Amino acid sequence: MGVILYNVTVKVELEINNDWLEWMKTKHIPDVLATGMFFENRIYRVMEEDSSDGFTYAVQYSANNMTDYLRYQEEFAPALQKEHSDRYKDKFVAFRTILREV
Repeated sequence: MGVILYNVTVKVELEINNDWLEWMKTKHIPDVLATGMFFENRIYRVMEEDSSDGFTYAVQYSANNMTDYLRYQEEFAPALQKEHSDRYKDKFVAFRTILREV
């Protein structure tokens, strides 16, 4: 079937960029991985964009299968996403994409 890649694209305002990136690396991403639903993570900054109003990142999590991803969404994602939204309210936009390795 192939690995499931959960991609979260996030654009953060300049004023929170450094705090957001540090918090993601030291708190949020470790919390997501601690759920046991993903076996690795990568974070990338989108290049070739107008960054005058913020930076865009692709935060990627790899799951072994769709069952693990769906369990993450049901059992863990609501609280983790709320924590992120509460901390950075109105300072970011995000969208999520699910990809399957072929």
